[in-house]
Amino acid sequence: MTTTTLAVLVPLLPFLGAVAGLLLGRTAPGFVRPLAVLPVLTSLVLAALVAVRQGGDAAVDAATELTPTGSVPIELALHIDGFAALVAALVCLVAGCVQIYSTGYLRDDPRYPSYAALVSLFTSAMLLVVYTGDLIVLLVGWEVMGICSYFLVGHYWETPEARAASIKAFLVTKLGDVPFLLGLFALATDAGSFRITKVLATVEQGGLDHPTLIALLLLAGVAGKSAQFPLHTWLPDAMAGPTPVSALIHAATMVAAGVYFVARLLPVFEASQAAMVVLAVMAAVTMVGSGLAALAQDDIKRVLAYSTIGQLGYMTGALAVGDRGAAVFHLLSHGAFKGLLFLAAGVIIHAAGTNSLAAMSRMSHLRDRVPDAFWTMTVALLALAAIPPFSGFFSKESVLGAAEHVTTGHTEHSPGAAGWLILVSGLLTALLTAAYATRLWLLAFRGRGAEAPDHGRQPLSMTVVLWVLAVPSLALGGLAYRTLPDWFDGGDLAPTLVTSVIGTGVALAGGIVTYAAWRHLTTLTAVTPLGAVAAHPDSDAGRIEAEAIATHAPAYGDVASAPDPADPGRLLLGPLHRHAAVGFHLDSVYGALFVRPVQAAASLVRFLDREVVDTYVRGAGTLPRWLGIAVRRAQTGNVQTYVSALLAGTVVLAVAALLVASGA
Repeated sequence: MTTTTLAVLVPLLPFLGAVAGLLLGRTAPGFVRPLAVLPVLTSLVLAALVAVRQGGDAAVDAATELTPTGSVPIELALHIDGFAALVAALVCLVAGCVQIYSTGYLRDDPRYPSYAALVSLFTSAMLLVVYTGDLIVLLVGWEVMGICSYFLVGHYWETPEARAASIKAFLVTKLGDVPFLLGLFALATDAGSFRITKVLATVEQGGLDHPTLIALLLLAGVAGKSAQFPLHTWLPDAMAGPTPVSALIHAATMVAAGVYFVARLLPVFEASQAAMVVLAVMAAVTMVGSGLAALAQDDIKRVLAYSTIGQLGYMTGALAVGDRGAAVFHLLSHGAFKGLLFLAAGVIIHAAGTNSLAAMSRMSHLRDRVPDAFWTMTVALLALAAIPPFSGFFSKESVLGAAEHVTTGHTEHSPGAAGWLILVSGLLTALLTAAYATRLWLLAFRGRGAEAPDHGRQPLSMTVVLWVLAVPSLALGGLAYRTLPDWFDGGDLAPTLVTSVIGTGVALAGGIVTYAAWRHLTTLTAVTPLGAVAAHPDSDAGRIEAEAIATHAPAYGDVASAPDPADPGRLLLGPLHRHAAVGFHLDSVYGALFVRPVQAAASLVRFLDREVVDTYVRGAGTLPRWLGIAVRRAQTGNVQTYVSALLAGTVVLAVAALLVASGA
């Protein structure tokens, strides 16, 4: 079987599995789980074969015209280089783990058949984006992922949070997709083709007439899909969906699509230095802002959501300094450890018997109750914090090393200021990442909150995949930085001494300071969660505990179930905590700038429709109605009345005729 045939089957099998799952979900429920798991695992094997055959050599290209357009053709094309081959393998690996995990996590869910089918369709759409060589076909996969995320985020549609989150995710991403579509059309117009190879050839020859406009339009779509500032607000709210969906979106699909798109078309963005500066600023703001927000979240999934936003900022930062090898390297390692983090968080939530109980400040004694989640999440958090020798260290250092290289001078495509911006913000984000990773570990596994009921051991299907993903989270980085350059552009991905020492140093400092703050609060706080206020009313612990009770007790129903006050995030952030906890009020800003004006405009339109337009409509019907009333009243049934009216009319006509005759 040729490489092209294998590549076609990789996205096709999950698609067929999704169709079959939807058709047989009600009539043959016993086939639902095999149809969810087997196609994706088969695609994983085929994607691995495609990667082995491609081997980092020349790209595999194949195309056939999909439909004649009369101008710019649309083709069903494949373009599989080293980037595409490895990203497709990651997508299949994470999707396979999610499908296996979901058989246990949602085993009692009545909507599991539709859920599993949508996950398969989601996977197929992402694989289409990865393998395709035509921008219109890429757009199809891009939009299919959007609608799949809408349905999956809103899976628990009975809850208002899930309904609102699904609508918000759909609208915010569509806000970026409109300029993205215009950018694709403008790019194809300048290049004369939607084929990626022809577009890149046109860029190489300097054939783009509007490079800055095209790049900025495309970046709007990337910001929405990959949750980058300022279109990142949908991702934390999307945690209202099932936890396996969160793992899929954050590790392998949806948010990874934007980064992958820029990596594949990086020369288009490099054709405009203004676009590269915008990309650098977007990445820097995203990294630092999301790190601060993550340090203030109490929901474990929202911490991980803001973490994803920040790690995606690292990837876009690498692209802003012109190193797509470093960006995709971090994409691969992040996919492994972030998928593991979410699935381990799902085990914790599942142990509590509910999807919504994820407040870290209420967790207690989880280390012994979920040992698999404890050990694997520890590995993943160390990878997230970029502690050597875990995978995140090598991939993050490749980003910082690329930024350091640009700071030494103005390169052809990226200004030195962009390098400094990414380097400084990247180091600050490394500090914040280690801080919120340490805080998550302490509150989740050593916390003293209200203990949730023990629901027993978790299904084997959930715990096995944790150890599967723990392997690349631990070992991928050390192996990959030596071999990946042969698959990518040949650039050096090895850690540099300066950034490695500084980056690891600030990460260790962030972890140590957070641990010290936690120990300080734990020492000041009495044995009971509510002891600090009475024992030390003027202390840091007392103040923080009072704030925690005021914030959370209404939601929990009584003070006795209020959260553990030993939260180092409140102490470290100080007055900034309340702003960071709500994402620096960006949703409120959007509400003032967009939501309220749209609602006001809608109210005005409704007023005009009801009070102005409908008035004319009602007026147009009033005169005939009055005439009808008059005629109806004239129909008395009295013959004398009719004869009298006839005679009166005759007299009137006669008089009128005489007047006319006399005038003539």
